[in-house]
Amino acid sequence: MSNKSTETLVGLFVLLGLGALFFLALKAANLGNFNTEATYPIAARFDNIGGLKVRAPVRSAGVTVGRVTAITLDGKTFQGVVSMDIRRGFQFPKDSSAKILTSGLLGDQYVGLEPGGDEANLAPGATITQTQSALVLENLIGQVLFNKAAEAGDAGAKK
Repeated sequence: MSNKSTETLVGLFVLLGLGALFFLALKAANLGNFNTEATYPIAARFDNIGGLKVRAPVRSAGVTVGRVTAITLDGKTFQGVVSMDIRRGFQFPKDSSAKILTSGLLGDQYVGLEPGGDEANLAPGATITQTQSALVLENLIGQVLFNKAAEAGDAGAKK
């Protein structure tokens, strides 16, 4: 093989590698899909949003139906307000509920929507009132340790 064709193959390999790195960077930042489908905004209030991030998926039954667009703190109630854009093809009943869930054991967090039974649908700009906050692993570990310490204290006092 000539020197020029070797250089051309190396150049193509480098371009392919750069393209793969660009693709991975987009996927890691949740920017991998450039969806231009029409959406409508809804919001939900949570006591604790955990590690939820902007651009996190909104899923229902495992299907991505939207994205988180903003996360703010309500200065009066001190709750986290999560704004979401839901694709127009998916309409949810007014009494739907929202949960912050984790994909995998230590994975990213996302908003899970569970449809209710109401016949009327959420209007654009509506706020979901039935929510379940994120489970914070540190709080769970603290509760277990506190309970174990209380049990040990009770056992020592009974002797």
